Amino acid sequence: MNSKKYKDQRYQTRMVKDIRELLQSSVALYPERNAFLIKEAGNDNYVPVTFQKLKEDMDALGTALLDLGLLGKKIVVIGENRYEWALSYFAVTCGVGVIVPMERELQYKEIKHLCEWVGVSAIIYTEKVEKVVVQAAQGQPKLEYLIGIDTESQAAEVAEQPLSFWQLIERGKDLIKNGNRDYIDAKIDDEAMSMLLFTSGTTGVAKGVMLSHKNIISNVLNMSQYVNVQNWVGLSVLPMHHTYEMTCHVLTALYQGCTIAICEGLKHIQKNMQEAQVRVMLGVPLLFEMMHKKIWKEAEKTGKAKKLRLAITLSQKLHLYNTGIAKKLFREIHENFGGQLSLLIAGAAGIDPTVTEDFTAMGIPMIQGYGMTENSPIIAVNLDRYSKAAAVGLPMPNTLIDIIDADENGIGEIICKSDSIMLGYYENPEETARVVIDGWLHTGDYGYFDEDGFLYLTGRKKNVIVTKNGKNIFPEEVELYLLRNDWIKECVVFGMSEDDDDLLVCAEIFPDYDAIMEATGIIGADRIREMIKKAVDEANANMPGYKRVRRFTIRETEFDKTASRKIKRYSIGNKESETL
Repeated sequence: MNSKKYKDQRYQTRMVKDIRELLQSSVALYPERNAFLIKEAGNDNYVPVTFQKLKEDMDALGTALLDLGLLGKKIVVIGENRYEWALSYFAVTCGVGVIVPMERELQYKEIKHLCEWVGVSAIIYTEKVEKVVVQAAQGQPKLEYLIGIDTESQAAEVAEQPLSFWQLIERGKDLIKNGNRDYIDAKIDDEAMSMLLFTSGTTGVAKGVMLSHKNIISNVLNMSQYVNVQNWVGLSVLPMHHTYEMTCHVLTALYQGCTIAICEGLKHIQKNMQEAQVRVMLGVPLLFEMMHKKIWKEAEKTGKAKKLRLAITLSQKLHLYNTGIAKKLFREIHENFGGQLSLLIAGAAGIDPTVTEDFTAMGIPMIQGYGMTENSPIIAVNLDRYSKAAAVGLPMPNTLIDIIDADENGIGEIICKSDSIMLGYYENPEETARVVIDGWLHTGDYGYFDEDGFLYLTGRKKNVIVTKNGKNIFPEEVELYLLRNDWIKECVVFGMSEDDDDLLVCAEIFPDYDAIMEATGIIGADRIREMIKKAVDEANANMPGYKRVRRFTIRETEFDKTASRKIKRYSIGNKESETL
């Protein structure tokens, strides 16, 4: 996408040392600009929060938390994406202690275990997770305070009732008015642990990733050299407890003076885009693939699919996405997204290049990046003015990437070195030493570089299927072929041992039952199996013989997923399958 001349061009950035300096400098530059757009109870319209108000609220909350005696302590924040969630993250990290973001889908036993393990002193939470948080808090002697974002009345002790988040802020404002500068003048060690995030990925084993201000800030500054969203409005869709959303969207947006509109939920994305006049959105492949399928389904339903395909082909041939013509050519699609959408950024997993190419051709440029929590998170990302659909991007500025143990095709494990690499895993020096070797982060991902220096992913090291004759098969690649069929909604490919100790390529498939029902009016098990078999056969026809799926099983329910919508692969492959 766009011209190769931009490959070595960078956007200018201003130096900041920590998150507090990032926010303070943005307040100085854009005091009256909107930092957030939020929905308040009983109000269907977005309400703005200026950069100046963000700073005042942060100082007040931080002052109140210090007054509670929480200096240097670990504080959990848990709940759906809210302005208060982000405010808690900023206040705690910028002069109080260590923020411990938690996934809102966790059960109380998991919350309790994690809190006890790391020694949490307070939990800030929303009403939606109040029940599990209160359960998790019982019997924890080290837990001093529960702070309810939606709690109206104030109390002094956990045993009575939770403290009120907003009354704490008012208390902090009074303390500041009376001359308390403990928080405002607090010293920040940019190399000390300030964030403790739990990452289990798809393995089911939780690890605590320790990050510092230096880790996060280096990622924000490096990424801002490649992607510019200044003065835009972004829609916050992904969970803020992930570094992908918090670093790449929230902090990078605030650094660049971009307004963040909080999405009301996945069902409201299109409506919120229109209301907030959104120009940029970060998402995971599953989200964008659903949007892509919806566009095509609507085109087929209205008899415009052929016309849409011709228009996309024309745009790609004439490079119309770089002009205003594409917006006119695909006017209806643009209007459905609010008319301002200018950039989509995919991450957290590989995306089908066809999706990227189609959106870009329609005048909605899409790029993807690559990273992991252990690198705060971005390692490589496409430039907004120079990208390749199938690539995860160029190495970030000030980031070294190498491919080790490469095969004859140049595919090997990706390792990287940068200031964004984590401090280590919490209380797990053995695992830290296994992953970070001589300053290099060993990602566990396989990939390769092309002649222009773009990085491509082929799959996870631990997922690779190695056949008896030495062939390496990356399940993620086979899955992309399968997912191109409308009848397949989700799938996982894996290897299964044969009697001769060779591995067969197998797949577990969750059909798109709604699409099948809509197209055929039939949902019987035999008919479903027949259609899925045909879909697998079609995918196999496009792959070399050794990569072809030999057996498959059909699921009745969706796969279990992480909060970032990655399928949990560790529980796959235990069912009786059909041989093709």
